[in-house]
Amino acid sequence: MKDLNHYVTIYKEQLEKGDIQEAYVSLVKYVTKLGTYLSKNLSESYSFGSLFQGYMDYTYFYYTNDVLKERKLKMGLVLNHSKMQFEVWLLGQTIPIQEKYWEYFKLTHWNNNRTSRPQYSILETVLIANPDFNDLNKLSKQIEDKLVVITLEIIQEIKTSKLK
Repeated sequence: MKDLNHYVTIYKEQLEKGDIQEAYVSLVKYVTKLGTYLSKNLSESYSFGSLFQGYMDYTYFYYTNDVLKERKLKMGLVLNHSKMQFEVWLLGQTIPIQEKYWEYFKLTHWNNNRTSRPQYSILETVLIANPDFNDLNKLSKQIEDKLVVITLEIIQEIKTSKLK
């Protein structure tokens, strides 16, 4: 492993170019606006939380409804920076809740090819693999449409599980 000074030098060089800051700020602003957009359009079905910027790894916000709340679950709409894709995560309020639902979901198609629970969630699924950031209105609509479908599928699976 290289020493910290090596990484700091590279980091400083990249910051001097200015592209990383521009991209990061623009992405965070977009996800903030996306949260507002979804909150307005889907307020009948879900309540949306505040934005979490993360550490240049994930930018996300939570959303939930009564079915999820009564089971101490919530969903996350996540911008995965390293993969540069939008994902939907199912999360539990506590580790024991996540473990309980993981035991069910690890045997479903949602966790194909996974042998262990994701670090932060019960399941993670790709919403938009290659987002086009040049047409944000179209992207927002794509995210909304897919979020509704995938979230309903996950909630149906939760109901099928009969876990409380």
